[in-house]
Amino acid sequence: MSLNRHIAIVDDDDAIRDALSWLFSTRNHSAQLFASAEELLANYNPDAFGCLILDVRMPGMGGMELFSKLQERAYTPPVVFLTGHGDVPMAVAALKQGAADFIEKPFSDNDIVDLVEGCLSMDQMNRSEWENRTAVGERLACLTPRETEVMKLILTGRLNKQIADDLSISMKTVEVHRARILEKMQVKTAMELAARLRDSGVDVS
Repeated sequence: MSLNRHIAIVDDDDAIRDALSWLFSTRNHSAQLFASAEELLANYNPDAFGCLILDVRMPGMGGMELFSKLQERAYTPPVVFLTGHGDVPMAVAALKQGAADFIEKPFSDNDIVDLVEGCLSMDQMNRSEWENRTAVGERLACLTPRETEVMKLILTGRLNKQIADDLSISMKTVEVHRARILEKMQVKTAMELAARLRDSGVDVS
């Protein structure tokens, strides 16, 4: 997966938006500018950005409320808050809620670029994990209830004969279920299935 170098900047201050846009352009990052939280939400596409910079205080919806709404989506890129001195406690609360970091105004150019570049790298890793987890979840949803039951027993290390006895079905039926499970989950062995589920963080217990 290539690094998404696009940044969303949400701030009601024209000067700050323009200054940040120019700053990031000097490091080969493109920025899309939004004058309000409402404007971002009206045009929001999580695939378009590798990092979002949100001003804490804006007319209408503030940065914290916007962050909460973004977190309701399936995936949220790393978020950095721009704060005034009096907003630091609010920014710390945002960190507890899952924000990547915050930076105080006035800010150092190097500090904010370094911070955002770290977030872009974080997004690459987080997005890859999310896409893997989503793909595995979609494959699991394709299993029938009986296939799910058989899969759980396979993952405990039970042999076909043991599974057949556990479920009061024939070994041939277990073999058919096992083959279909591996095919649907796009793996070749039970060990690969266990590894795929473990790596995706999906709990099937």
